[in-house]
Amino acid sequence: MDRKKVSSSLLRAVGYDPREQCLEVEFNDGRITQFLRVPSEVHRRLMSAPSIVSYFRDQIEDEYSRRTVR
Repeated sequence: MDRKKVSSSLLRAVGYDPREQCLEVEFNDGRITQFLRVPSEVHRRLMSAPSIVSYFRDQIEDEYSRRTVR
């Protein structure tokens, strides 16, 4: 999955597969986690949020199932 670099103290890059509704997050420490069944609107809001970290923590981190890629 292609990821787009983001400017964040926690996240390095974010990718999204709308067909699978899979949000892939690469953290600054190199970990990659996929969040499952994330609606495209949530991805859109994450990418346009004034604070990507705040939106991620408030709306995604504990709200969706996840799997570790690396």
